[in-house]
Amino acid sequence: MQSMSRRQFLSSASAACLALPGLPAVFAGKTAPPTLTLGFSLYGMPHMKTEQALQTVADIGYDSTEICLMDAWDATPLKLNPQRRKAIAGKLDETGLKLTSLMEHCDLTGSPASQKPVLERLKRAAQLGHDLKPDQPPLIETTAGSGKWEDRKEEMRDNLKGWAQIAESTQTVIAVKPHRGGVVDRPEQGVWLVEQINSPWIRLNYDYSHFTHRDISLEDSLKTMLPYTSFIQIKDTVLKDNKARFVLPGESGDIDYVRLLKLAVEGGYRGDICCEVSGMVFKQPGYDPVAAAKTCYQNIAPAFQKAGIQRG
Repeated sequence: MQSMSRRQFLSSASAACLALPGLPAVFAGKTAPPTLTLGFSLYGMPHMKTEQALQTVADIGYDSTEICLMDAWDATPLKLNPQRRKAIAGKLDETGLKLTSLMEHCDLTGSPASQKPVLERLKRAAQLGHDLKPDQPPLIETTAGSGKWEDRKEEMRDNLKGWAQIAESTQTVIAVKPHRGGVVDRPEQGVWLVEQINSPWIRLNYDYSHFTHRDISLEDSLKTMLPYTSFIQIKDTVLKDNKARFVLPGESGDIDYVRLLKLAVEGGYRGDICCEVSGMVFKQPGYDPVAAAKTCYQNIAPAFQKAGIQRG
């Protein structure tokens, strides 16, 4: 094998790292300084027009955002004609917000026939990502569905091969999220799926709120998932009547976000830290999406300073 020059190696390494969100970048032979973005998911603004939501998120002070593509939201791809796509792309440019992710709700379980509309949905999401940010398309993140892990893991593994083909053909990372009570609900289960596929386009979405109040520590879950993680979401979990309930990030005080940020950076993560407002919160009477976004920012932004981690 012909050896590569140092310049060729650095160029290829930089390109590879830039292409895959969440992986450490290499520039001029040096690891990039530990810089993360603080984002807010528009999942928490279900009744707002996308352009208005983006302006609100930027005005609060966030660096980045996730756009929700689920059917009831404004930005589901089938609702967005070319003019709206251009308007949203323009608002992203105007505000300077980095579009890090698109939230979908795709089921990894089921027969090959049932996967056909899922694959079409992923294609539409990927196309929207490229339309909005052609030079740096966002990843797509989704949960995996419901069911019992042991009954459905081989089925999901086989279906994930189809997802990987879509991801590679559209040059779009798909990140699967282990979700409390879902068919994939533990770190090692998500890792098993990714390792079975062995594709750089299939990654994981880490959200510690799904592991709290269980036998899963912050340190162990990060150690398990981080090598495969391209996206980190955050929110809190409280126990009420012995049942888990999601609340705003930082609200419970149970998650050490300074520690989470430091561990993520030490593990090589250079992606987004995205605040998510659960449906358990935004479906409550009187919910105010702007107030919720401001609270998330006030709770989490200081953790970056305390951790000594740059944002940008």
